[in-house]
Amino acid sequence: MQSLIDQANILIESLPYIKDFFGKTIVVKYGGSAMTDSTLKEKVIEDIVLMKLVGMKPVVVHGGGPAIDSMLKKTGKKPSFHNGLRITDPETMEVTEMVLSGKVNKEIAGLFQKHNIPSAGISGKDGNTILAKKIEVTGADIGSVGEVEKVNTRLISVLMENNFIPVIAPVSSDIVGNTYNINADAAASAIAGALKAEKLIYLTDTSGILSDINNQETLISKLTLEAAENLIETGVISGGMIPKIGCSINAVKDGVKAVHIIDGRLEHSLLLEIFTKTGIGTLIKKD
Repeated sequence: MQSLIDQANILIESLPYIKDFFGKTIVVKYGGSAMTDSTLKEKVIEDIVLMKLVGMKPVVVHGGGPAIDSMLKKTGKKPSFHNGLRITDPETMEVTEMVLSGKVNKEIAGLFQKHNIPSAGISGKDGNTILAKKIEVTGADIGSVGEVEKVNTRLISVLMENNFIPVIAPVSSDIVGNTYNINADAAASAIAGALKAEKLIYLTDTSGILSDINNQETLISKLTLEAAENLIETGVISGGMIPKIGCSINAVKDGVKAVHIIDGRLEHSLLLEIFTKTGIGTLIKKD
């Protein structure tokens, strides 16, 4: 009997958060190990299904770098990068769109539907959801790599109003129809900002922001925008974490109430972050 009472108490602990976030838009950037590990993948989907069933409005934006690399290798093409950006020649762009907008996107949408939750897989091209422009890099041509110029939320809103979970691949086009590969973190930030989301949650392969990258015990649980910017300036945040934090800062400046950077390698990390008092990752807010 005590175990049943303990389970009931866990449910009651989540009640204030269910009330607070009922009807609110939550954008989840799905990436990292949570996309490649089959067990973690199922746990992430279960978390988002629960969020949906208790009245939240989840929107999923996903990456798929490992899947792109795998497909490129099957075609005999070696993946190549310039300063962390995938060099995207026409052949690579064709493979990227096929993998992201096709294989990965539809697989995620299908996982929701296994739980009888309606979902719709789209890319930034559909409904002109993401208007992009080419990223210009001094001294190099990295091909069809784009950045978000504008987000049109009409299709996303129609899907949400009709009870679908939008699942969005970061492939887009410019005003003349050229196709671009968009960084998924940046796409999620722009979409969350355009939707004025309550939360943007990044699933990553790190526990959050650490004041000492060599010490997991130095997790910073909460940051203001000013503090986050200061950590970049002082070099505490460095390397590949800089763009992610930059996207987080941009999202908050665009109207997202809170950004969470959490460890997607932990089972049910989304529920632990949203429905518990302390959370598990780093929370970034305006003040």
